[in-house]
Amino acid sequence: MSKRAADDESLAAPLKGGDRPEAMDVDKDHDMGDFEDDFEDEFESEDEIIEAGVDGRPDAEREAEEGAMDVDGGPDTFMVGRQQLEAGQTLTPDTTTYKMLHSLSTPWPCLSFDIIRDGLGENRNVYPATMYTVAGTQADSAQANDNALLVMKFSGLSKTLGEDGEDSDDEDSDDEDTDPILEHKSIPLNTTTNRIRSHQSPSQDPSRPPTTLTATMTESSQVLIHDITPHLASFDTPGMVVTPQQNKPVCTIRAHKTEGYGVDWSPLHPAGKLLTGDNDGLIYVTTRTDGGGFVTDTRPFRGHTGSVEEIQWSPSEANVFASASSDGTVRVWDVRSKSRSPALTMKISNYDVNVMSWCRQTSHLLATGADDGEWAVWDLRQWSSNPSAKPAPLANFNFHHEQITSIEWHPTDDSIVAVAAGDNTVTLWDLAVELDDEESRDTAGVSDVPPQLLFVHYQNMVKELHWHPQIPGALVATGEQFSVFRTISV
Repeated sequence: MSKRAADDESLAAPLKGGDRPEAMDVDKDHDMGDFEDDFEDEFESEDEIIEAGVDGRPDAEREAEEGAMDVDGGPDTFMVGRQQLEAGQTLTPDTTTYKMLHSLSTPWPCLSFDIIRDGLGENRNVYPATMYTVAGTQADSAQANDNALLVMKFSGLSKTLGEDGEDSDDEDSDDEDTDPILEHKSIPLNTTTNRIRSHQSPSQDPSRPPTTLTATMTESSQVLIHDITPHLASFDTPGMVVTPQQNKPVCTIRAHKTEGYGVDWSPLHPAGKLLTGDNDGLIYVTTRTDGGGFVTDTRPFRGHTGSVEEIQWSPSEANVFASASSDGTVRVWDVRSKSRSPALTMKISNYDVNVMSWCRQTSHLLATGADDGEWAVWDLRQWSSNPSAKPAPLANFNFHHEQITSIEWHPTDDSIVAVAAGDNTVTLWDLAVELDDEESRDTAGVSDVPPQLLFVHYQNMVKELHWHPQIPGALVATGEQFSVFRTISV
């Protein structure tokens, strides 16, 4: 559902009007003659003419009916999470509300993925688009040996065409509605990937690409670090073959005794510094050495009484990170602490805190998502070590009625947040939207829909989403399939 020009649950811009007709060339010196009035008997005098709109009805009557249609969301609009599909019904996206919309299938669904930065340029708006990703599969338990780490290239990502077959906007494009292409290199894992994150270390040789590392938190409790630099290069180097040796992990972390989901590389340690957290509530730090090896500190960070669901390094302080847990808390840590205990602990939910995102534009803002479907934004400057302090969130929303599975700030706009939930939706939010008392009661006549909600995209079994850092407004989400889209809202 977009709250822009068009309202639909899966949502692109209104088409521009056509050229004006050319003016008629009239010879003023020529007698035009008389024309027959087909309606000459309809009105006897001007006093008998009533006010009527374009459809023959008074404007006020027509506008009132159109307003009622808007309140209902239109005859064909489906409110995800508020309505139920009837037997035999399916949802169809309104392509006029997307700048780009594609679905791509992998051999098995992927629970987690990450987007790889590339050398194709920043702030790209050229179509067809290309992007690189890495993901881990979730094969059926009876076919666990089919699990793999997939290094992928998405190409041929065309611009969405409008209702008349024209491009939905005026951006430069060489595209003619091509079909997307998914190429992949497979690295055998033999176990399900719970969470995967990538990191790039710049090369000392400017002519060489950066070293791209991935950390895969697996169902087996091991954390596997791979160097996928050759896999990425092979997509664009004809004849290049990835060897079996290059498919092997460069490091295997065996410190964890249980599986986990918390994984994050520090953006402020170019060589590579990794945090991993498990279901025992323990967090370990692994550092890449100058020689390219990896060392894991065997002293874990302790404090959580439940599983570590999410870990994120501070975007501005190299020694600080935060963790979210099924114990309902978010804890802030300093890796220099000899006690290995949290510096701050804040109870923010009575449910599992599943996901978290630290705003890279405004580093005192933290967004969290919980198992009850509520997500919130916090000002870390209001948090203190005083256990009796209970700061309120800057904003919180319970629009989703199922667990929040992913949340991420827009990479360049600290008011835009993307949220994925167990109700099979991805929602986009604009926190800069202000509301008064009257607006807070409903939105366009629809109750329980916050004014900050920009867009609703339907995706079956959506698990994780990420903004593309180099294609403005582009989102990738994984579920039963991968969905790649840009909306008119952002």
